[in-house]
Amino acid sequence: MKRILAIAALAAAFTFTAQAQNTLGNLLGGILGGTSTGNATVDNAIGNVLGDLLGKVVVPKLEGTYNYSGVAVSMTTNDGGVVSNLAGTAASSAVEAKVDEYLTKFGIKPGTMSITFYEADMTFVWTIGGFPLNGTFQVTPEMDAITLNFGRSMKFFTMTGSLDLTLDGVKMLFSSEKTTEFIKRALAKLGEKKTDIGQIAKLASGYDNYKIGFKLARQQ
Repeated sequence: MKRILAIAALAAAFTFTAQAQNTLGNLLGGILGGTSTGNATVDNAIGNVLGDLLGKVVVPKLEGTYNYSGVAVSMTTNDGGVVSNLAGTAASSAVEAKVDEYLTKFGIKPGTMSITFYEADMTFVWTIGGFPLNGTFQVTPEMDAITLNFGRSMKFFTMTGSLDLTLDGVKMLFSSEKTTEFIKRALAKLGEKKTDIGQIAKLASGYDNYKIGFKLARQQ
């Protein structure tokens, strides 16, 4: 009975991407005492039960409208390690606050920006200050990366970055250069020409692979 409850708890705890399914399979193997019970009939029965369970789990959908809720920043150290210690976390938070300050000055803040994804035709509408920017998008099967292809209004600008699912929506991160270029182009469409927007890309000196993005909360 305890073994069954443990299996159920593990199944409920995972978001079942392909990677998560593999991880769950390994953990279940440990709980069951190995990858095989030694009994082909029992092994097949377990496999069928798990196959039915995993097959019924719905893959997360990006479809819907997301409202901008703040800046997201990711930095890695010069040797490629993710900044995860307290000092690194404080540095990331400080950069996020500074970028937020810049964007607020330019009119980009919660309540002024949103993006709607339409999975039927893989298109999106990114709205800033009431001005719509249209395009198409692609996501990886693992839902961990996204490419946005803007249309004629942005001169077919394209940017690819990471896509992270959060408790209330998603987080998209792009290279600092791509994000600042996007902001420049978007502000130009709004009649804003800010020459100092490039300073955003210089806020994390001393770190490699500095990425800036957007926290987006799914609209209820």
